[in-house]
Amino acid sequence: MDPLLLLKAAVMGVVEGLTEFLPISSTGHLILTASLLNFTGEKVKVFEIAIQTGAMFAVIWEYRERLARTVAGLGSDPQARHFAINLLVAFIPAVVLGLAFNKTIKAHLFHPVPVALAFVVGGLIILWVERGRRKPTGRARVETVDDMTTSDALKVGLIQCLALVPGTSRSGATIIGGMVFGLSRRVATEFSFYLGIPTLMGAGVYSVWKERAALSLSDWPMFAVGLVVAFFAALLCIRWLIRYVSTHDFVPFAWYRIVFGGLVLLTAWTGLVSWSA
Repeated sequence: MDPLLLLKAAVMGVVEGLTEFLPISSTGHLILTASLLNFTGEKVKVFEIAIQTGAMFAVIWEYRERLARTVAGLGSDPQARHFAINLLVAFIPAVVLGLAFNKTIKAHLFHPVPVALAFVVGGLIILWVERGRRKPTGRARVETVDDMTTSDALKVGLIQCLALVPGTSRSGATIIGGMVFGLSRRVATEFSFYLGIPTLMGAGVYSVWKERAALSLSDWPMFAVGLVVAFFAALLCIRWLIRYVSTHDFVPFAWYRIVFGGLVLLTAWTGLVSWSA
């Protein structure tokens, strides 16, 4: 396979791993990066979704003990069953809406300018939420993932559906939405990690299976490089983010979204950069 193609796949893997769990939209960054690298086409759209699986393997590895306890305790531990039910409840809305609107969204929104608009809007929403949280309101209602109710999980699952629009950020929607619904910053972040496992791994498998006729054995090295690089980049990001949310808010990410999205819109409007899908 072309070494340049593998290098592009590795760059995309780094972008995916570093942005998947930050409230800045990994899909949006992948679309923009692919455009800049001239790494486009239907196979690349499948690739962009598939390599998210690598980032999810990083979550599984980082939280392997908790996940193993949950699986082992499904038959006997009420807490493990409650956690599994919450994940299932939060996962279902994205499945239903994703299957219903996936083709339309890909056709009309998987393009740099709509992504940039979503960047800016999402950044403004994060600023609004963080400003509201600076007012003295006491402790968060939910301080551990195990304290989440099924209603909490459903609300986070519904807000996750906003991330079907590329540029919104799945982690941003679930973390910021969770905080609005009363979860502590750390709980919202951790539950977002867990929820990403069935959501993004399911999307990756479905996308590859659906487009299997367009793929060939020669494509697998590209996919493998992207997955492996995304895994290691995501592992670093997860460990950093958990430490970060203990003492910081998401305002810097909001401003990053606004400035970066604004630059993309400006360069597209002036013609300085030819953004292609």
